[in-house]
Parts: sequence; C-alpha cells; structure tokens
Amino acid sequence: MQSDMREVLRIATPTAAVGAIATLVGGLVVGGKGAIGAVVGCVVVILFMALGQLALQWVAKSMPHLFQGMGLLVYSVQLVLLLGLIMAIRNTSLFDLQVFALTLVVSVITWIVTQTVLHARSKTLYVDPDGESGKTPGGTEGKHDQ
Repeated sequence: MQSDMREVLRIATPTAAVGAIATLVGGLVVGGKGAIGAVVGCVVVILFMALGQLALQWVAKSMPHLFQGMGLLVYSVQLVLLLGLIMAIRNTSLFDLQVFALTLVVSVITWIVTQTVLHARSKTLYVDPDGESGKTPGGTEGKHDQ
C-alpha cells in the first residue's frame, strides 16, 4: 500500500502544481471566485483520479483476472460522479464555473500525461525471474532428451 501511495503522490504532485498555477491565473483574471474555482477543480481531479488509481491497484493485486473490467467500471463511475457533481453545482455562485471547468480539464490532462510518462519510464518485469520453467528455453528442462 505504501508503494501505491507513493505512485499516486508522484502523479498528484504535477497535477497540484498545475492547480496552483491555475489558481494564480484564475485569481488574477477573475478574482477571488476564480481562484476558488481553480482550487475546487484541482481538488476534485486529484480526489477522483487518486481514488480510482488506488482502487485499480488494489484490484490488480487481489483479483488480477478482473482488472480490465474493473478499470472500465472505475472510469465509468468516475464520469457519472463527475457529471452528478457538475449538475449539482451548475447554478452555484460560490466560485467561477468557467475557471473550475478549465482547471478540471487541464488537471485531468496533466494527471493522464504524468501517469503515462511514469508508466513508460517504469521498469516493469514481464518475465518471472523466480519461475521454474525459465531455466531452459521453452520450459522443457531436458524433457526432450528422454
């Protein structure tokens, strides 16, 4: 679980940095409501994406045969929840909705790009180094000599 959180934090850090820049820009362009909208947008993205990432990592470790289906389910649920959140706050005057929406989009793009780059740079084993059948090519272990 600690390595899972470390991975999520490595992805969330650039997203939070983009959120901070969006907060600064939103505050300068629109004012206080713009800054609040940017903060809310960035926090929503980090919460939604981090919880989805942690859920998928748990499924990958405990039930790997369900991973692909759960990935689709997690992302579908995230979209429905986000739609519900947007529908619930569409008439709010607490913050600027345009800054919120732009920050939401830019933060999601940042999260996905960061996740892709980190995955591309990771050294993932695709061969089992402890496997018994890996001692000889094809895993025959001298059976063809009999």
